[in-house]
Amino acid sequence: MSGYERDLVGYGAEPPQVRWPGGARVAVSLVLNYEEGGERNILEGDEGSEGYLHEIVGAPPVAGGRDLNAESMFAYGARAGFWRVHRTVTAHRVPLTVFAVGQALERNPQAARAMGAAGWEVAGHGWRWIDYRDVPEETERADIARTVATIERLVGRRPVGWYTGRVSSRTRRLVGEEGGFLYDCDDYSDDLPFYVAEGGRQQLVVPYGLDANDFKFLIVHGFTTADDMLAYLVDTYDTLHAEGAERPRMMSVGLHARIIGRPGRIRALDRFLRHVAQLGDGWIATREQIARHWLAEHPPPLPG
Repeated sequence: MSGYERDLVGYGAEPPQVRWPGGARVAVSLVLNYEEGGERNILEGDEGSEGYLHEIVGAPPVAGGRDLNAESMFAYGARAGFWRVHRTVTAHRVPLTVFAVGQALERNPQAARAMGAAGWEVAGHGWRWIDYRDVPEETERADIARTVATIERLVGRRPVGWYTGRVSSRTRRLVGEEGGFLYDCDDYSDDLPFYVAEGGRQQLVVPYGLDANDFKFLIVHGFTTADDMLAYLVDTYDTLHAEGAERPRMMSVGLHARIIGRPGRIRALDRFLRHVAQLGDGWIATREQIARHWLAEHPPPLPG
């Protein structure tokens, strides 16, 4: 099995002894996926409309035409949902990382400025909110560069983190070759950051999660009410908090402006943040803060 590319072992029974700042048991990473305006649309030259992660679950995309209903559901995230999330997070005075689609950010510079003014970390999430598996390499490379330049121009600081989501086999290499990223998040395989060898260097991976994620409101057999999501977030945090007495862990919470930003869902985020504050021993941090801490405390292995 020496040529097998998957790592199914990881840290095994003895993960590293982590020392999060302040002696925290859990590092909590809040992530807002900002995608509205970057989804599929024939106005962009796509073959059809967006059929994924909107309120009409399971509705097929419109081939060769526009789906005005889907477009308006995405627009809700940019027009209203983003600001509801912004008010909630800033009221709790906690940091947040944005996975920003470059084209979406370009189309709402007011939101981009609000992210920067709030001190949020803005990481790259592709130029378009599309599947990059079949995108030509040079197009993907150019999209990474264009996203970096757009975030730097609109937010005031270049991104140091990257998450495509629907990756190609080349994404991690291209991110490493760009040269300005501390970490990527295109992985779901652990509760702690880790390194992978890529392109002759050790790439830091800060894994993400699709379980404690509001996208489950928009899939079959996922969350239905805010209480569903809140219960899952609390159970996840409490388990990691208990484990963290001996082995501190990391928890990712995935959010979307058009999903958690709905009035019937936002209290899941509000009440979860209250729970973390009440239970204590949590370090709510940006992914950049987690990455820099990991690089300092757990540097990559030396070559050879």
